[in-house]
Parts: sequence; C-alpha cells; structure tokens
Amino acid sequence: MPFDLQDWLDDHSGPNSTWFIKRLSGNDTLANRSHQYGLYVPKDLLFCVFPQLNRPNDKDPDLYLRACVDSHPDIREVRAIWYNNRLRGGTRDETRITRWGGAQSALLDPESTGALCILAFEHADTGIATSCHIWVCRNEIEEEIVENQVGPVEPGQWLSRPSRHDSLPGRLDGSVAKRANCWLDPDEIPLEWLRRFPAPVKIIEKVAEMRPDSQLDVDGRLVRRRDCEYEVFRSIEKAVVLPQIQQGFQTTDEFTALAQTVLQRRKARSGRSLELHTRAIFKEERLEEDRDFAYNKQSEPGHRPDFLFPSAEAYRDSNYPAGRLRMLAVKTSCKDRWRQILNEADRIKRKHLMTLQEGISETQFREMTEANVQLVVPKPLAGKYPNEVQPHLQTLESFIADVRLLRL
Repeated sequence: MPFDLQDWLDDHSGPNSTWFIKRLSGNDTLANRSHQYGLYVPKDLLFCVFPQLNRPNDKDPDLYLRACVDSHPDIREVRAIWYNNRLRGGTRDETRITRWGGAQSALLDPESTGALCILAFEHADTGIATSCHIWVCRNEIEEEIVENQVGPVEPGQWLSRPSRHDSLPGRLDGSVAKRANCWLDPDEIPLEWLRRFPAPVKIIEKVAEMRPDSQLDVDGRLVRRRDCEYEVFRSIEKAVVLPQIQQGFQTTDEFTALAQTVLQRRKARSGRSLELHTRAIFKEERLEEDRDFAYNKQSEPGHRPDFLFPSAEAYRDSNYPAGRLRMLAVKTSCKDRWRQILNEADRIKRKHLMTLQEGISETQFREMTEANVQLVVPKPLAGKYPNEVQPHLQTLESFIADVRLLRL
C-alpha cells in the first residue's frame, strides 16, 4: 500500500528514530558517474546511530542493515561503511551507505539529484540502529511538507533529529554550525538584534563586514558569504529563541506560535538570502541599481523576476532592443523549480538561472537547454556537475562580464 508522507513523518518521529535530512547531490546519485556510489552521511552522525562502526583499528569497518525506501517503495540490505585509509597514509576518511541497487534505486537515480531526502534510523533502547526507513521527495509539494516541519534544507547542508542529539545543522564536510568562524557569541550580537530579530538585509550587511573577501572572485565570494551568513543567522536565532524556550510555555498554543515563528523566519531567510547576496555583489562590482540592474521589479503584470538588466524601464520600453535585455533568476535548488522562471520576462528569450544545487541529471539539463534556460553555477560548485554538463555552465563572474557589455 502506498504511504502518505505526513503519516510517514508521524510514524517515524519520536525517541526511537534519528533523522538525517539532506538534498541529494550529484555525488550521492549516479548523476556524476562517480565511483563513490552511495549516500554520504557525516561520520559523527553515523557513529552515533552505529557506534559499532567506530573501529579505527580495522580497515574500512562496515555493517549491514535493512533499508526500506518507503517513498517508491524498495526494500534491500545496504552496507554502512567507514572508509578510513587516511589513518594508514591514504586519502579517504568518510562514511557512506552503499549497495542501494544501482540507478533503479530512488536514492541513486540521476533524476533524484537535488531532491530532499530523509533517512529515519530506527533503534532499540540501546540506541543502536537496527533498520532505516527512507523517503525521497518526489515533487515540490512533498518537499514543502517536510520543510514546513523541519525548516529549510539547503544544498550542501544537513539536519539531524531528534532532540537528544544536537540538532544544529552542519556542512556536509562534517563541521557543525557552532564551530564555524562566523558563529556569533551572545556578547557579539547587537542588543537591538536580541530585542527584535534583524531584517535579512541587515544580516547580509553584517556578513559582508565579516567576509569582505575582496581578494576572491565573485563566485568564491558568494559561496563563502552564504556559508558565513547561515552561521550568523543560526547563532542569532539561538541567542533569541533559546531563552524563550527555557522559560517554558503555559499553553500548547504558545509553544505552537513560537515554533511557527521560527519556521517561517527560516523559510523567509532561505527564500531571500541568495538574491540579497547576489544584489550586494552586483553593487560591489560597480553595477548601479536601476541603471545597470533592477531588483524585484515588475516585468509584466503578476511577474517580478529577481533581476532585470539593464533596468525595468528599459525592459518596458518597446523601442529598447530585446537583444540587449537580460534576466537572472536565483533559486537555491532548481530540480523542480526551474520551470517557474519561463514566463517571468516574455521579451527575453534566453533566461539565466543561478542555483547552488550540487549537480543535476543530464536529462534535466537537456530539458533546461531546450527551454532556453542558461544555468549559472558559482565556480566552486561546478565540479559537482556531470562532466558532460560542466562546459555548458556559466559562472556568476562570466555573467557579470556579459552584463557590463550591455553598457557599450
């Protein structure tokens, strides 16, 4: 019988489930045709649910467990393994779950690249996991259901639950938020921010001060600042919200109201962060707003592209050559969202879309190309895309150079 996602989330919540939530990258699936076939799981988390895997004296210790991909469905025995040859002079020190059965598995299917995925490890009272249930979101509606419950999950980041583990999100290199260089201690946060949560643009300005990165190209600057801003946001959130939680609640309505506020703030931050960083970098690169670019201005009734070039006035001037107009949409992930931009600026035939998604299937890229969508990917992330796709990606630096030519 097919599962309902909300029922599945309810069934696998509670003290006997540990969740690992991430967006599948091209190195997780078979999109990049990598030899590392298998889902990457941070070592600390996998050791937490499988303490018997932490055997540094053994070469590549492993174990087998029953895994149920309930979203599709698929049941098989998979292998959790710690590749640890770095302890013996090699290069690898990472944990993965392998043997999913190849491309017929929803987790390895190239078309799942960018999809939101939940692994729910089920464990006994001893805390050792005995099985794993998995849900790979099949569409935007399912992703929204999950993110409404856990908050936004961005490419390259992960969340873990339940409460007995530190639920702060981490980077997929294994670091956790509170150890990042941009994490603010309470005495480093302006008092007015503790009284009233700062607007997203204020956080972006703070990040630019902490990470001016003038020596980096715009692509490296964007990626580094995004990582920094995420840590700044979560450190402010902890300083503001944790005291409210510690005070306790008189009613369930009070608890629900606070939880909804936190989730909505996270979603708002996730939705605007990338475009605000991009806007700030445009200005640093001496592109003048409303002369060289327009931010969130109307193109046609009911449509507001993230960025129009050189201006909204030029776009609405029927005498202005359409060939000298550009549009840039920014979406943190684009797997099921790229089609949303196709009607945002009718005068511009070729749409540019910037994303932080870590890879894409060749089929999806071909569909984008046929729809006249040019994918813009920051240079540090381009290597996460299939070799056949990489030559056709455009960097943000290259896009800015093209925009400058519109002045001539």
